[in-house]
Amino acid sequence: MDENNKLHMMRHSLAHITAAAVQKNWPDAKFGVGPVIENGFYYDIDLGDTKISKVDFAKIEKSMREIIKYGDDFEKIELPIDKAIAWAKENNQPYKEELLNDLKRSGTTIAKDINAEELGIATDDESIIKNVTFYKNGNFMDLCRGPHIENTKEVGVFKLMSVAGAYWRGKETNPQMQRLYVAVFNTQKELEDYIETLEQAKLRDHRKLGKELDIYTTSLLVGSGLPLFTPRGTILRDILSQYSNQIRIGYGFEKVWTPHITKIDLYKKSGHWDKFGDELFLVNSQETDDKMALKPMNCPHHSQIYASCPRSYRDLPIRYLETTTDYRDEKTGELGGLDRVRSLTQDDSHVFCLPEQVENEISNLMATASELYSTMKMKLRVRLSYRDDSNAYLGDKSLWESAQAQLKAAVVLNKLEYFEQDGEAAFYGPKIDFMATDAIGREHQVATVQLDFVQPSRFNLQYIDSEGNIQTPVMIHCAILGSIERFLSVFIEHTGGWFPFWVAPEQIRILTINNTVSDYVDEIKTILNKVVLMKPVKYNELRFTVDNRNESLGKKIREATKWKVPVQIIIGQSDKDAREVSIRTQNGESKIKLDDLAEYIQNQ
Repeated sequence: MDENNKLHMMRHSLAHITAAAVQKNWPDAKFGVGPVIENGFYYDIDLGDTKISKVDFAKIEKSMREIIKYGDDFEKIELPIDKAIAWAKENNQPYKEELLNDLKRSGTTIAKDINAEELGIATDDESIIKNVTFYKNGNFMDLCRGPHIENTKEVGVFKLMSVAGAYWRGKETNPQMQRLYVAVFNTQKELEDYIETLEQAKLRDHRKLGKELDIYTTSLLVGSGLPLFTPRGTILRDILSQYSNQIRIGYGFEKVWTPHITKIDLYKKSGHWDKFGDELFLVNSQETDDKMALKPMNCPHHSQIYASCPRSYRDLPIRYLETTTDYRDEKTGELGGLDRVRSLTQDDSHVFCLPEQVENEISNLMATASELYSTMKMKLRVRLSYRDDSNAYLGDKSLWESAQAQLKAAVVLNKLEYFEQDGEAAFYGPKIDFMATDAIGREHQVATVQLDFVQPSRFNLQYIDSEGNIQTPVMIHCAILGSIERFLSVFIEHTGGWFPFWVAPEQIRILTINNTVSDYVDEIKTILNKVVLMKPVKYNELRFTVDNRNESLGKKIREATKWKVPVQIIIGQSDKDAREVSIRTQNGESKIKLDDLAEYIQNQ
């Protein structure tokens, strides 16, 4: 058996064992779903007014180990749907009853908010659900499709990690349950490594470092999900945006600008209103009857720039870039730090091209992403995100199949590591999602490339081909950093706040040992003011400060290190006399001649 499948089955089986242990300690427990997730699983549980705390974890784990030691087999049981509903009623499991009733009503069409993996389904030729499956271990039985390991003794090592509130099926109008998270691995070492990664993640938490390093702040008066960036944080944003623009301009992109509000008619035409209308911030005009919205995305605006004049096949490809802030009315409970915000700044790009130009344009966009993330020292792989069989997507299915094939061909041509996943496409087309691995091994979705055959048709975008016929261009969406706010949350944690020299808000701090070297400090400042960094961001002038306070050198070093200044230049009378400087970095200390200082900085 494949190791990944075996681990998945172990985690799935441990979810049942956990629920059985909870029921043993709280017989009136009501259960939602318990899907396998990365590194383990969670189970949604309703204990009424009783709250599980970390104090209870030892008790639950003890019961789990007793169940495992006893060694019950997992027994598959199939019941007619009506008998299954009766079972849920008799056992006071209203959440299972709700899921079963939904299944009975919907046939095999299961709403996306139901975790299909937790449901056992058997149908006849007319796709009407007749039977569902349960799995039983000992006295505990749960609705489940499986598969499971054969016996409870075959599970791996586990640890209860945390408990959090979660609305049933993710809806704020539904009851709030307790979500119990459990880590599961094959070996004790794997579990210990995972726990060590979590400890590292706490130290690198961007919310913690964002405050300590004075990168951003929040205000209740401004509103949740609306971060405010300090001067230091604004340097980070600006340099990263400049680098993204620089790379894209090198591939023929041109800057455009669009307003931050627009008539909602634009989004009705594009199809965004039907899909995301409840995520828009609406704006009322006091002068007209126009119904307006803060823009949540930029593609419809860029399509209108394209449509502003006739286009020939000779004009294509046309490439627009815009780094701009969009606004989305995210649910309050989902907001957190810079991960999920209501004002998100995207380094957005849109290409309008001929069908035969698609592969080359996608290759160029993949090259831009590879260049940027190589500079960030983050390993990339890609997820090919396709549509599923639901009705959540616009456009002809044959066009989707063609688009998906072209994306895969471009990825294969560029020899990128990839995996495929259904159901993760945008509503207007398939996409390539770039997954970056950070310094402690976590994977994050960052850049994205999306192929779109839908919006050009909805906006009636046209070009004249070589034979004088009217044709519809292909549209390609791309963001390299994605949301700059979200990217910063990843980048801060990836670096632990020790930013690469070229992007650090404060690159150099000059620390004086005494007050006899002020004239030597001036010489050093003159040298630094003439240094211009050329890579990776062109014409990047140095950002440095001087700490000449009447404080001990030790205190000055501690403070510069606390601020994670990458280069500390320490000078005293002996340095001045020798025409040298002492350099202190994360990699240690060294002395260099003053005449070599400019070259040293250039090489950082």
